[in-house]
Amino acid sequence: MAREDLNMLQRNAFIQQARTQLSSSSHALPSQHVQNGQSQTDAAALAPMPASAGEQYLVFSLVEREFAIKAQYIQGVERLTDVTPVPNVVSWVNGVINLRGSIASVVDLRAFLALEKLPYNLLTRVLSVQYNEMVICLVVDSVSEMLPIPETAITNASSRQATIPAWAMPYVSGSALLGKRVIVLLDAARLLFADKMQRYSAEL
Repeated sequence: MAREDLNMLQRNAFIQQARTQLSSSSHALPSQHVQNGQSQTDAAALAPMPASAGEQYLVFSLVEREFAIKAQYIQGVERLTDVTPVPNVVSWVNGVINLRGSIASVVDLRAFLALEKLPYNLLTRVLSVQYNEMVICLVVDSVSEMLPIPETAITNASSRQATIPAWAMPYVSGSALLGKRVIVLLDAARLLFADKMQRYSAEL
């Protein structure tokens, strides 16, 4: 078996294990079940931790800050490849990608949040995020790990605004303090269904 094929199987196994843990402990709707990742999924980042330690989150970086999205909404983590440009769309939409047989929009999260857009590099990753029937691929600076975050470490957005940048506030559910780490928690529903996210067409 080729090394790449072996890596793919290992990565998919990690994601499937995380899905099994989450389905037994979370309140996700049936329509929120997601598929396994592709051959370019990052295995180390998606390796699940014990569910008893807290709900699983995928941690990634953006503008030298740590962010996280609940793992139950993550379909996979991919390298940025094979994006097909689409005409007459806003600047923060890179195009579309074939995601396991379905077409999904690729959104540069820096550009969407009106931040400086930097050249992509070997650490750049695409998060395929699904909430109900909506799937959008988000380009982020890098992905670090799958991390359990206990409820006791989480403070809602209104109570800890100093730790949350203003440009992220509309899409944030709160922040988590883990030792010296402050992780901003993005709300998948607020982000994917934001009015701005639904307006893809460029103004002529």
